[in-house]
Amino acid sequence: MAKRDLSDRLFWLANEAEIKGAKTTDIYFLNTKEVLTKNHIDSEVVMEVFARDLPESAMWGVLSGVYEVAKLLEGLPVDVWAFDEGSIFLADGRGAMYEPVMTISGRFRDFVEYENPILGLLSSSTGISTKAARFRVAAGDRQLVSFGTRRVHPAMAPLVERSCYLAGFDGVSNVLGGKLLGVEPSGTMPHALVQVIGDQEKAWRLFDKTMPKGVKRTALVDTFWDEKTEAIKAFETLGKKLWGVRLDTPASRRGSFRQIIEEVKWELKIRGGGAVKIFVSGRLSEEDIVQLKDLVDGFGVGTAVAYPPTIDFSAKIVEVREKGKTYLRAKRGGLGGRKDVYRSKGFRDTVVLHGSAPPKDSKPMLKQIIKKGKLVGDFQAVASIRERVIRELGEVSKAEPALAWG
Repeated sequence: MAKRDLSDRLFWLANEAEIKGAKTTDIYFLNTKEVLTKNHIDSEVVMEVFARDLPESAMWGVLSGVYEVAKLLEGLPVDVWAFDEGSIFLADGRGAMYEPVMTISGRFRDFVEYENPILGLLSSSTGISTKAARFRVAAGDRQLVSFGTRRVHPAMAPLVERSCYLAGFDGVSNVLGGKLLGVEPSGTMPHALVQVIGDQEKAWRLFDKTMPKGVKRTALVDTFWDEKTEAIKAFETLGKKLWGVRLDTPASRRGSFRQIIEEVKWELKIRGGGAVKIFVSGRLSEEDIVQLKDLVDGFGVGTAVAYPPTIDFSAKIVEVREKGKTYLRAKRGGLGGRKDVYRSKGFRDTVVLHGSAPPKDSKPMLKQIIKKGKLVGDFQAVASIRERVIRELGEVSKAEPALAWG
């Protein structure tokens, strides 16, 4: 009979030492390493990491996870170049050209087993940050808070919050995620509190009595009654102390969510509560944000960012060096030769063979982050990355990005 419990851990997850040691790799990489090692094959390679296309018919994404890959590869005898953390990157599936977001150079048997965790770190983080960025663009200046960590394995919670915050979200709800980011988590009360107390008014009063003054008094107004009725009662209960109301109306009860929100705003306004903020949540899509942002002050977005469409990164060898000679060697469907990426104004990216002259008035996107195993990159704090991402999102949403080769 199989053992019920794991012998060395409580949960089915890899610890940091196992990830760092590439224990989460696929077996065929270990087979490759054994063949190369036992047969003394010391070939050096250039490997590029890239996405050929992006989901949702989009052409741009927000790259994240670069720092974690750097920490993963730190100490290995390799050189690594990458786009900056939080960079806009492009992919255009209509052609064969792609832009590498990361380039790794070294003896292949020294890092072969790390392909799995490299791709996993980049794909997971970038998928979330890209989807979060699209919500940021859709929301304009409206507040966005990440509500998604209840939908993922708890070990992933800080990653979800970092990826959302980096991509421009204003706040996160997860306690550990907020602690690691250095931001105060956002949130007030769940339906469960109102259910346990059994009375909305009493629940709001007890919350107001118990919570520190710095916590915004936001009343959840759809637990037992109609949203309009509960919103009126919340304002009558808390008066000017009521900062906002949150509508988390399930889809089966929504009808026209917009009309419900309009009713709430009207009834609050005619009673002197025009300053009360409207915050909505509950399986929101980008389209919902676009349709409601003229009425709503803030959105809580969960499942859509916690489980975004996959960014399908690949890692492919493009050059092999043997006995001092370089071979431009790509698999079928690939493009041989190490590549450089240069960006011109308006997110016009040009991919060239490494060492070729860059286009005029362009900047290089691939920067060295590891040199002979040592970190040399300029890794910024998340808050600084976030400022740059928000600025670039404003630019790319108005531009016509293009990917070309030169």
